[in-house]
Amino acid sequence: MGAEREDADVETSSEGYARRFSGPVGAWFLEVQTRATLELLRPWPAATLLDVGGGHGQVTGPLVEAGHDVTVYGSADVCRERVREWVDRGRARFASGDLLKLPFPDGSFDVALSYRLLSHVTRWKALVGELARVARRAVVVDYPTSRSLNAFSGPFFGVKKGVEGNTRRFAVFRDAELLRAFAEAGVRPTARRPQFFFPMALHRAVGVVGVARGLEKTAAALGLTRALGSPVILRLEPRG
Repeated sequence: MGAEREDADVETSSEGYARRFSGPVGAWFLEVQTRATLELLRPWPAATLLDVGGGHGQVTGPLVEAGHDVTVYGSADVCRERVREWVDRGRARFASGDLLKLPFPDGSFDVALSYRLLSHVTRWKALVGELARVARRAVVVDYPTSRSLNAFSGPFFGVKKGVEGNTRRFAVFRDAELLRAFAEAGVRPTARRPQFFFPMALHRAVGVVGVARGLEKTAAALGLTRALGSPVILRLEPRG
């Protein structure tokens, strides 16, 4: 009997998940993510871009507005709902199918991007391989690193769930482990952008964006975010 089909993006494409990024603090989270994403994509203006598991729509609008040619790919048609406004207006495309068997030839896109997915996929190495396979120029992913306060995510999962309500358990990666998998897929890291030093759940619990910004500004000034921040946005490019 075959392995179950991966469909972690169905949850991240839901309205319930989107509510975790509502309000000023949530908007600030997405602002930080968007700024880092557009910076990392700057070498490839107007890139053809495949957003795998991108039905959450968190970066669809900014990518389209920046001039990229965006295809959002989900595990099911229901993952289209939160990107419908761009798809229906012809400003982006949507396709669905197996996350671990992307229906595109090798090197079909300039960039393959995947956020909010890697840490929820059981067969994550297969996803890594597919992202690297379809990308001509770069792969961009985010992931929670064990080189951060996420190292304590297990014992404090109950507290996190109490704050966020619909949170799920997620894999926390050792940087070396993840980089080894990408190296085996033929790509190497060229940029790394840790986003927050303090846990996002803490910022949600406090609920005051000015306090969150202040805490993170101090952590960044002390070099804590660069050394210990999470989630990390990582850009990788083909060797040679």
